[in-house]
Amino acid sequence: MANTTPLPDTTTRALRWPIRLTRLGMLAERVLRGFWPLFSIIFLVAALLMMGVQDELAVEAVWAIAVASFGGALYAVYYGIRSFIWPTWDEALDRLDQTLPGRPIAAITDTQAIGSQDPASQAVWDAHIDRMAERAKSAKPVQPDLTIARRDPFALRYVALLAFVTALIFGSVLRVASVTQMTPGMADQLATGPAWEGWVEPPAYTGAPSLYLNDITNDAFRVPEGSRLTLRLYGEVGALTVSETVSGRTEDVGSAADINQEFEVTKSGTLSIDGQGGRSWNIVMVPDSAPSVSLSSNMESEADGQMQQRFLATDDFGVVGGTATINIDLVNVDRRHGLVVDPDPREPIVLDAPMPISGNRAEFEETLIENLSEHPFANLPVTLQIEVEDALGQTGQTALAEVTLPGRRFFDPLAKSVIEQRRDLLWSKSNAPRVAQILRTVSHRPEDIYRSETAYLRTRMIIRRLEAFAAYGFGDEEQEEITQALWDLAILLEDGSLSDALERLRRAQDQLSEAMRDGASDEEIAELMQELREAMQDYMRQLAEQSDPQDGQQSAENMQEITGDQLQDMMDRIQELMEQGRMAEAQQLLDQLNQMMENMRVTQGQQGQQGQQSPGEQAMEGLAETLREQQGLSDEAFRDLQEQFNPNAQAGESAQNEGRSGGQGRGQEHTQQGQGQGQGEQQGEGQQPGQQQGSGQGQAQNQQDGQGGPGSQADTLADRQQALRDELSRQQGSMPGAGTPEGDAAREALGRAGEAMDNAEEALRQNDLAEAIDNQSAAMEALREGMRNLGDQMAQQQQQQGQGEQGDQFGQNAPSQRDPLGREQGNSGGQLGTEQGLLQDEDVYRRARDLLDEIRRRSGETERPEVERDYLRRLLDRF
Repeated sequence: MANTTPLPDTTTRALRWPIRLTRLGMLAERVLRGFWPLFSIIFLVAALLMMGVQDELAVEAVWAIAVASFGGALYAVYYGIRSFIWPTWDEALDRLDQTLPGRPIAAITDTQAIGSQDPASQAVWDAHIDRMAERAKSAKPVQPDLTIARRDPFALRYVALLAFVTALIFGSVLRVASVTQMTPGMADQLATGPAWEGWVEPPAYTGAPSLYLNDITNDAFRVPEGSRLTLRLYGEVGALTVSETVSGRTEDVGSAADINQEFEVTKSGTLSIDGQGGRSWNIVMVPDSAPSVSLSSNMESEADGQMQQRFLATDDFGVVGGTATINIDLVNVDRRHGLVVDPDPREPIVLDAPMPISGNRAEFEETLIENLSEHPFANLPVTLQIEVEDALGQTGQTALAEVTLPGRRFFDPLAKSVIEQRRDLLWSKSNAPRVAQILRTVSHRPEDIYRSETAYLRTRMIIRRLEAFAAYGFGDEEQEEITQALWDLAILLEDGSLSDALERLRRAQDQLSEAMRDGASDEEIAELMQELREAMQDYMRQLAEQSDPQDGQQSAENMQEITGDQLQDMMDRIQELMEQGRMAEAQQLLDQLNQMMENMRVTQGQQGQQGQQSPGEQAMEGLAETLREQQGLSDEAFRDLQEQFNPNAQAGESAQNEGRSGGQGRGQEHTQQGQGQGQGEQQGEGQQPGQQQGSGQGQAQNQQDGQGGPGSQADTLADRQQALRDELSRQQGSMPGAGTPEGDAAREALGRAGEAMDNAEEALRQNDLAEAIDNQSAAMEALREGMRNLGDQMAQQQQQQGQGEQGDQFGQNAPSQRDPLGREQGNSGGQLGTEQGLLQDEDVYRRARDLLDEIRRRSGETERPEVERDYLRRLLDRF
């Protein structure tokens, strides 16, 4: 064992400051552990006083809180004094020693108990003491442990501290003095301090700061309109009074001596606090101007009926919202035909005006974008007025603008007539008999005007339902149903099923010619021109898919080659002439383009008839025939579904069909129409007339044999559907291109078509015609997809053959290296590609503007998910 000895002087001097700082930290620990309840009470009471709680409570409650706080403070002082122990030098030295490895300070104070007489042992002990002394000199002050979570498990000290910090930010130290007026005998001391307080709080939308009246030394100051004035009077009631002329109050005016007074500034005037220590000011109110809005351009419209109206809005503090109201302008309506009768009452159109997502709304320009093509006001004179509102509730409106509400443009004459009757029916329900009569007249000779039997059948169904509604009651729901059916019919007549690229090209040319004759806007002409370009590309791709490299090689010497660049230049020239207003020259050039494409189609058809069909062409021809037969089955099922809803119309319908087709039955008429379509497509696909005619006659015979009762008719359709499914299975087994991605995709699509046909057959046997029609539509869509994939596989095969021929004929241009229009192939898109840009600069700018307007419109739709709207805002901020 060793006895303790004092530390050497050198060691004591080295450890003086670490020991003192450690002792100071121990003092902080013990003060905090002993007096934290006292500090919490002090912080909490100060926070309550600075927040003015004493001004809101009764005097008795304030005194009760004061007594409780004083008693709690006394107990906290007693608890702290009782638990506090002053830290000594030895305690600090021991804590410092505990942080050092080997406790060198305790080792230095030890004495050698054994071997002190032995020189060797003494030498070892001295070396040990020297080593411990050096280690002790590296001591650092010990950080205090200020955690008292075990003594305050509910964190009451943090509650008090948070309340104190909040009072420092939102409260006022001057409010602490208000508690003195509740103390007896302190009335004389009020004269020496503030006896009143006041605040001016401007409206939040102004962004102006609040004002503390006690700090305002000027005689006058300015405040925004609608600012709220709050005054508090302390002391004896009646010693101070308030007089003001800024609120304009005439009712509910309290006493001038009320200790709490609040009112709004509605005009300029004076504010006075009368009494000892009072003040007066001249308050100048800054009025809030009403917002203003104006139309910055004329209304623009797109070909699909989408309108665009730009407007400019301004306000001194910012616009918060707005609406656009569109109402019918009866004065300027041409009251002829179906518009002669008085219109049904209809509410005006109210649209939300778009607002900037970010930035300042004091002055901005936005675009109102909306598509109202299906609204009853479409294509009629209307009045437009945009109204904006500021945060104060003030509004500003534009002058009533007399415009024609844009609607979708229809170029097909039959579609135009249907849309006109839809307009008349929306104008007044009393037009229902007249609309039915006109539709029946228009559809009297359907073979001359209808391109699709489906469109004709829809027209007949609309007529029957319209006449039934007119006879038994025509309400709002019936009106909505019929007008929606008329709209869908017009879209079908206008667009149709443009699967054939040539038909689409002709339609695009006709629409462009119609737009030039009607004086369409530049935006509509640009959209129609873009549609013509796309139709031209589809048509050239179809010609390339149907072309035979050998036929092209044989006729190349006799054909005048037309390059894709020449066609592109011709369309660019047409667009340039239209933009310059030279419509006659543009129409002449468009006719030349049409004649050129007709000549090219005839030449291509002759080439296809000269050559022998490849396996891919034969498979494509068979699939086309299957698709036509499936379309015929779907049309018959749709007609039978209509007859189920109106059995009495079956006999009349059959009689009309008989008179229209020269005494032939319904099924035979349908077969003749399908046969005519097949012969039309035969010219483009190289089909044999004998095959097509035989198929048509077989289909006619099946239809004639199935005209029995409803049950026998459904069974006949189901049998024919089953036979068509078996034929598809045979075609699928002999499909070329096995092992290629395109061939496998075609087989997969035909597999889906077969499954849909099986489902359609089952539905037909159960007499569920609606379900059968849905499955037949799915089968036709899958067949079209399979044909597209097969066409891609054939094009890929032709490209590979062309590359082989090019390798055999070094230095010569192989015929397969150009498409039927003479365009050079691209390097990245296969045989059908081109490396030249097809979009001109003006089209790029127009499309970029359209995309930006669409993004801005969608970002303002509150029903969209917040994630999508946030993404759209980021796009607007970037571009």
